[in-house]
Amino acid sequence: MKSTGSNIAAEAFARLHGGAPAGVWSAPGRVNLIGEHTDYNDGFVLPFAIPQRTRVAAAPRPDGLLTLASVVDDRTVTAEPLPIEELEPGCVRGWTAYPAGVAWVLRQQGISGGADLVIAGDVPHGSGLSSSHSLEVATALALLGLAGVQASTSDIAKWVQQAENDFVGAPTGLLDQTASLCCTEAHALFLDVRSGRQEQVPFDAARHGLEVLVIDTRVSHSLVESGYAERRAGCEEAARLRGVVAVRDLETEAGLPEPLQPLVRHVISENARVLKTVELLREDRYAEIGPLLNASHASLRDDYRVSCPELDVAAEAAEKAGALGARMIGGGFGGSAIALVPADIRANVERAVLEAFAAQGFKPPRMFTATPAAGAGRDS
Repeated sequence: MKSTGSNIAAEAFARLHGGAPAGVWSAPGRVNLIGEHTDYNDGFVLPFAIPQRTRVAAAPRPDGLLTLASVVDDRTVTAEPLPIEELEPGCVRGWTAYPAGVAWVLRQQGISGGADLVIAGDVPHGSGLSSSHSLEVATALALLGLAGVQASTSDIAKWVQQAENDFVGAPTGLLDQTASLCCTEAHALFLDVRSGRQEQVPFDAARHGLEVLVIDTRVSHSLVESGYAERRAGCEEAARLRGVVAVRDLETEAGLPEPLQPLVRHVISENARVLKTVELLREDRYAEIGPLLNASHASLRDDYRVSCPELDVAAEAAEKAGALGARMIGGGFGGSAIALVPADIRANVERAVLEAFAAQGFKPPRMFTATPAAGAGRDS
């Protein structure tokens, strides 16, 4: 029998530490159906969790150290132990910064016991599917579980955001961690970021003969190193100039400095697209969301300027091959696109995308169908 993700993490833990973990916690990656770069503008988003997850096998230790190991391609990579009381922003780099940042935030909440963590997962890294947040959420649940502390999903989401913003150095909003924590199987999560109001919107593409095809361009992106912070700062400046809390409160970009206008135009139009998509899904008019996906990609490409040639080729090739709509997802500058595809032509769409990538000299993308899955929790 093939090992499950939880078994892989637990088995690696046993090999490293000579015994079973106290538990295994996991959190999914996500696909954002629509609503990109709206979360940190107090706007609307519509993500769903995917079956791919990050799992953390964990046990407490009495010496205040955080030990980290990660299973990568059947190898287990270990890091130097970290004294939790000495963790500060900038002291850790690379993949270990994500779980270390969570431990740093929880220390500030009075939760600072040492722990052994062994990580295993299948969310593709750098793909725009939120692998970093799935790691952080799973780590938060593991450390809270070991400490016997109950916390609300809204608190956990804010703690993970703080870890990402202040420790890792990526100024992300609340979309990814909230999706990982709160999404449910067979639904998309309609989230009003400002109010925190959530609605689980039924999302069963297969019932309509459709699939959400993920096209991972395999162009790695980093929100720490990309222009993400620059875009966010531009939106904050636009809100400041207009005397409002966030771009969500604006109705037009007119009158703002010219460099800020396209950023604001994207956020205003993207919020409207999210609301329309939710309306169509409620009315079971799935096929009609395709043009909204196309418009979202055009706005992200032309106004927000966070696309890249590989994402543009993926979206264009999918649409030409019969996809009802396609768009880039995630922070941009690489990562993945999605296409809403009639199931009976999925193979044709995949072939067209592969041919388009080959014609441009790009390395072949990875493609798979995404279905809405359950959110984070304890596996064992």
